[in-house]
Amino acid sequence: MYASALTAAVLGMEVCPIHVETDVRDGLPYFVMVGFPSAQVKEAQERVRTALNNNGIALPAARITVNFAPADIRKEGARYDLPLAASILAASGRLPAGCLDGVMILGELGLAGEVFPTTGILPGVMKAREMGCRCCVIPSQNLPEARLVPQIRSMGVDSLLDLLECLRHPSAYEEKKQASVFPASGTGNAVDAAEFIEKGAEKAKDYNRSIPDFEEIRGQEMAKRAAEIAASGFHNFLMIGPPGSGKSMIAHRIPFILPSPSYEEQLEITRIYSIAGLLTAREPLMSRRPFRSPHHTCSPQALAGGGKNPVPGEITLAHRGVLFLDEMPEFGRRTLEILRQPLEDRKIVISRINGTYEFPA
Repeated sequence: MYASALTAAVLGMEVCPIHVETDVRDGLPYFVMVGFPSAQVKEAQERVRTALNNNGIALPAARITVNFAPADIRKEGARYDLPLAASILAASGRLPAGCLDGVMILGELGLAGEVFPTTGILPGVMKAREMGCRCCVIPSQNLPEARLVPQIRSMGVDSLLDLLECLRHPSAYEEKKQASVFPASGTGNAVDAAEFIEKGAEKAKDYNRSIPDFEEIRGQEMAKRAAEIAASGFHNFLMIGPPGSGKSMIAHRIPFILPSPSYEEQLEITRIYSIAGLLTAREPLMSRRPFRSPHHTCSPQALAGGGKNPVPGEITLAHRGVLFLDEMPEFGRRTLEILRQPLEDRKIVISRINGTYEFPA
């Protein structure tokens, strides 16, 4: 039998839909994965096989071929475990035909069948809504993040058995699980975007009460005036002076006087932090402007972003907020030279053999 599950690959800031196709047919027992999977993705074979066995589901003694399409995109990370398991279960007849149609699945599996959170959930759910999918199946720990996207249903699973129940009886499963996570709402997701805007505003007020207050600065009237102008217009700001004159103190208090981000800006910042894997269940929405202060030993790649599958660096993590380079002359020349392009173009372009990636700055 043949089955296909939809998932997503994060390429820089973009999301590419990936179809996990599985073919199960008679023949000598054999399991092969094709479609440019990385070593991490190839390891999913053993994770999924063991998780299925530990939950009383044995793989059929047959020839199993799995293809990750399109094949010209390198597949990285453990986000493919859950869609791989769903595709194999559907192809072997354990799931009803058509249950995977219009469903995007993301998540990592443990050997006992538990589902672990993964990165890039928010942009993945946004892509699913753009494609017209009817729902997303994701780890329960990532559910608050996914609920930020209205007009698409997101269902959280904690285990492989939850995945089976969710795909077999989605409505009954959602009724059972939804009440324990979020109160019902009428937007297609359990939490209305308007509620998040209100909660985000409250969090921003709480945050402003918790961060160092700009009013605490005494003296340095010229530096304070320059900081206020920089904050009001999002200008670049250079402070030069002897140690102990208050440069770092002023910089750490700039977020206090920055205007609160709009909901669209909050989602934009949250998307970046989702891809970087820096969101928490307690704070799924980045309701405040980021403040990043990397150490002067920071490498050029850590500042600008990079890797085989490039991820956001400190410059992009400070998008719509503040990037503070304390003791700037101590930074390496190559590291400082990287700032040239983002200061001029307000973006970072990273070129790799597999493609070109653009990050906001």
